[in-house]
Amino acid sequence: MTSSRLLFFLAVLSIVPFFTGCREEPLKINYELGIFPDSVIALEGLNTEHDDYNMDIEAGRIDARLPVVFSSNRQSAGGEFDLTHGLIWYSFGQTTGSFQLESEMAADVFLDRLTSAFNTGGNEFGPLRFFNGRNGLEYMAAATETDENGLDIVFTSYIPAFTNLPAVEPPVGATLFNSQSDDAYLSLGTTLDTAWFCSDRGGDFDIYMLTRPAGLSLGEWLMSPAATPALVDSINSTWDDKCPFVRGRYMVFASEMQGGMGGFDLYYSVFRNGKWSSPVNMGPGINSAANEYRPVLGIDLKFENFFLIFSSDRSGGKGGYDLYFTGISLP
Repeated sequence: MTSSRLLFFLAVLSIVPFFTGCREEPLKINYELGIFPDSVIALEGLNTEHDDYNMDIEAGRIDARLPVVFSSNRQSAGGEFDLTHGLIWYSFGQTTGSFQLESEMAADVFLDRLTSAFNTGGNEFGPLRFFNGRNGLEYMAAATETDENGLDIVFTSYIPAFTNLPAVEPPVGATLFNSQSDDAYLSLGTTLDTAWFCSDRGGDFDIYMLTRPAGLSLGEWLMSPAATPALVDSINSTWDDKCPFVRGRYMVFASEMQGGMGGFDLYYSVFRNGKWSSPVNMGPGINSAANEYRPVLGIDLKFENFFLIFSSDRSGGKGGYDLYFTGISLP
């Protein structure tokens, strides 16, 4: 072997251990579960200079990409409120602990069809979407403004939009809840056997509940003759209490009750030993001297805390009510 070839061979031998010893180590998992940050984040891709609020997240959906429906008066330049829709998505780095959140007004042919079915010449508020495992149908409810009764709760049902886009029937009145007063912001328990909503039938807005009789289907129940609901214990005040949203054993809602930070504040209550606990103010990390409104509580099993989406007309937004996102831990 010539000296030049010997030197080349020795050089190769010296390089091989270098490369074989530099195998890439797997990224270290420092966070088994994600953490929604407790800072309040504006949903910039959804907000406008007009009022954007009353968001709904589809119950039972556990996904980092969330199609959302909400109320906005952008289409009338600050006039009537219609339902519109967008998209929220988030990610969490299990190594770095970094959280990213994005939002946009994304195209969705089915949600176009669904929201259009609800929109009228009046206002639409408080959308709620949910799945009924007993008949395999999805539902959406909302409050719509009528000439006769003010706000009434209406709903429709449809086959889930998996591949083919289903037809959407015009909403019908959920006569069970409706009165000659304003009735709005329906929320349903996990089994769809208990309903909460707010109404000013007693003078100011209070939160009421109804329980479904055994043997009555959901559709039959919603379209039953108007019933006399019960005031929710421990929740209501002498001020306006509105926008109940129930997730498991937690209820979140908006109230003008005394002791708050200004206008409507957000509160939570926990169902224990057969009754709701006294309301707890969510504190200055979420509430402000302005109004906070229509909270919805979300869950992702890959995260250790809940997330909360709400609306507020606080300073620093794009104008009017804007939509916000934050993480929240509940007892």
